[in-house]
Amino acid sequence: MCSVMNTALRSLLSTKPCLGSLVARLALGLVMFPHGAQKALGWFGGHGFAGTMGFFTGMMHIPAPFAFLAILAEFAGSLGLIVGLFGRVAAFGIACVMTVAILTVHLSNGFFMNWFGTQKGEGFESHPLRHATSSPADPHKY
Repeated sequence: MCSVMNTALRSLLSTKPCLGSLVARLALGLVMFPHGAQKALGWFGGHGFAGTMGFFTGMMHIPAPFAFLAILAEFAGSLGLIVGLFGRVAAFGIACVMTVAILTVHLSNGFFMNWFGTQKGEGFESHPLRHATSSPADPHKY
């Protein structure tokens, strides 16, 4: 039983020594970090933790535990991907956040991003890319 737990924990904590995995982790982590830092710290023009929690719970009616987990997934998850710690957990958290963002905010604006400021909001074309790079699949299987 103990060896099964050790194997599971090692699998959860480890990252593959593969250049492709490294590039994917760094790309997703570096793209998501500013978004998480906006929400958690107020950097990059964000409203910080209190402001984001207020918006998520008050305006979007997201329960506080889920709002907290979304902020945690974007901020701590991006750092985890960058340094290679809890990569699978971080990728799963970010994938969940991006799925909810598509379904609750961006789907009504269509697929394409607002490159020229002519549409009402942002599309969701970058979200599938984030899903793809957050996949915990073993690149050696393909």
